[in-house]
Amino acid sequence: MTDATTKTHAVDMPAFVDHSHLTVVDLPMTSAFYQKVMGLTVLDTSASGETLGVAGRPLLTLTTGNNSARAPRNAPGLFHTAFLVPNRKELGRWLAHAAHNNVQLTGASDHLVSEAIYLDDPEGNGIEIYRDRDRSEWTYVPDGTVKMATNRLDLQALYDEAPKDGWTHQENGTVIGHIHLQVSDIPEANAFFNGVLGLDIMTSYPGASFFATGKYHHHVAANVWNSRGQPKRQTGMTGLADYTIRFNDKAKLDAAVAKLDELSLASTRSGDTVSLIDPWGIGLKLSA
Repeated sequence: MTDATTKTHAVDMPAFVDHSHLTVVDLPMTSAFYQKVMGLTVLDTSASGETLGVAGRPLLTLTTGNNSARAPRNAPGLFHTAFLVPNRKELGRWLAHAAHNNVQLTGASDHLVSEAIYLDDPEGNGIEIYRDRDRSEWTYVPDGTVKMATNRLDLQALYDEAPKDGWTHQENGTVIGHIHLQVSDIPEANAFFNGVLGLDIMTSYPGASFFATGKYHHHVAANVWNSRGQPKRQTGMTGLADYTIRFNDKAKLDAAVAKLDELSLASTRSGDTVSLIDPWGIGLKLSA
């Protein structure tokens, strides 16, 4: 990756998802899960929570409070946080670890652009762990969108190929590849992520849209499969408190902020970070 034209990784794009922040009821139990099952390391602790990551890179903050109330399953918020591992070998190593520790999976899919495994944390927050296929294997259609599908992933083959070498943590290079949200309305999601934030619509499913920069398959997804027409999240609900979109391209951030101002969408600024509440009550930070 020597120049901009050769960059293909999710986090090398003009904008990408940098961080996810969950409100939880049982902090010790949830943190232990992300350490033991997902292989994250505690990087920082505070009175109300912990920040975990990989090789010193913060990825996930967990906080708790006296007023934390469990969010209903159909509330807008998190569908899953997606951890992108460096390659198929690392995905297989994690799968072997999960199998040997009786980790309950909720699904596994071949999306053509990627191979993904799904599970939930102890409080029901969705997780995806995946690896991207090389972009040379992706199929773009003439309108600029990318071909994706939800096919069965052969977990047995992935397990059989994997080294069984006592996996203990995620490899350096593991990041948040994307975040998938539950929202109330898809046209509203298209207007916000595409119209306001300037992310491209990369593909659409019935009841879902997938948004990205740099022709990545998706940095943000939004669906209404459980949450169509539901009211905004309430303060103190468990689940996704906020997430961060980081802009490698400052001009793209400036354009998004100008659009927020033009539409009189409330935001606060601190240094290079703009904080707002999205149309569904989810916190969002935009940073350079």
